[in-house]
Amino acid sequence: MLAALLAALTARADNTTNAPTQLPATIVQGTEPVEPLAEAAPVGPYNQPEWTTARRFPTTRVYLQQMPGEVGVEQWVKSQWPRGTGPNFSFEEEVEIGLPHRFQFDLYEVWDIGPVDNNQPIPNGKVMEDCISTELRYALADWGKIFGNPTVYAEWTFRNHALGADRYEIKLLLGDQIAQRWHWGANVVFEQEVGQVRTREYSGDAAISYTVIDRKLSVGLELKVENEAPQDETSTPIEIDLGPSIQWRPTRNTHLDVVPLVGLTSDSPHVEMWIVFGYDFGSGSSHKEGLVPVSTRSR
Repeated sequence: MLAALLAALTARADNTTNAPTQLPATIVQGTEPVEPLAEAAPVGPYNQPEWTTARRFPTTRVYLQQMPGEVGVEQWVKSQWPRGTGPNFSFEEEVEIGLPHRFQFDLYEVWDIGPVDNNQPIPNGKVMEDCISTELRYALADWGKIFGNPTVYAEWTFRNHALGADRYEIKLLLGDQIAQRWHWGANVVFEQEVGQVRTREYSGDAAISYTVIDRKLSVGLELKVENEAPQDETSTPIEIDLGPSIQWRPTRNTHLDVVPLVGLTSDSPHVEMWIVFGYDFGSGSSHKEGLVPVSTRSR
């Protein structure tokens, strides 16, 4: 009797020890990898993203637009509806040339259709050459090496002296990608006339954009702040303009930007409209295309 009881207890203990343990179910959920956009692919010797090679913001410059050996042209149209006077229009033709060692040289000519302002009016409908300007910019490092990708910019303007004095301009250009599809840019500017009333200007620009369709369509917002006055004048008029922006890229080597800005202060025009159409020539477009990943070219 005792032997049978011991055998039963031993068998039960063996069954308890060898019984499988039920673990809670583990659910694993996979996520599809997010493919980088073609506009974010690095191009050229400085590894800059492709979106920087087509001017994204008319009011705000970012890094270098042309790589060594590349040439691009742009046609600008700027229209203003100032407070207290009639509208005026400016037309600008710009040539951009990429140089080695992170340099870029630009040359442009500006034409005005008056009136320009109350002090130096151009008769309505009359076209006058406003200025010819030369611009040189230098990126301090390859893209991504320094926060904001700082680029210094110097410009000298040969002005039509019937409209104003020659002047020079110095800028700091900043810009980068916030996240996929999101980009930003900012400029700090100082400008000084070298004759006549020696007008001095301090200004800043900022912009943000979102890519709706890769390498095709972007939308955003741009802000422009200016303080311009003769050097010996005590008043400091402040112009602040804000408005939406849109960029359409019909082909791989063309871009169209439209930015309507609304004046937010009494020193601002009611409305200021910027329209820019650009075209990249020669090796530039093929160079950029050749460095875009194959997996993204069909997008």
